[in-house]
Amino acid sequence: MTDAELEKLAGEALTLSDTARETLTTELSRRNLRVTPQDSLQEEKDEHPPLVTLRTYMNVPEALLAKSILDSAEIQCFLADESIIRLDWFLSNALGGVKLLVRQEDVESASALPDRDHSSTRDTDPTSE
Repeated sequence: MTDAELEKLAGEALTLSDTARETLTTELSRRNLRVTPQDSLQEEKDEHPPLVTLRTYMNVPEALLAKSILDSAEIQCFLADESIIRLDWFLSNALGGVKLLVRQEDVESASALPDRDHSSTRDTDPTSE
């Protein structure tokens, strides 16, 4: 491979096996190229910060409601195990429920939202008039 091809391959290090990454690192250092596969791995890790489980729900509708509240507040969140529990809700206990995941920096602002009482924002009941 040419030096340019090796540098390109180093930029795609996440697609390589551990053995291939080691071989690539050895070849890059043998050719005195300053690119390392670890640099591209670190860049990829920085793009996706770790997620934290904010809450767990035993059923999908409660989890979807909490997710919609966070989505409305423009807080990026995800549901883990939602699909498998939707298919077979008996697995909810075994899997620990549906997990609501948020980024670490959003935990403080997101933790109060699903519990907040939204009754004051509802319109009055038209039948009570």
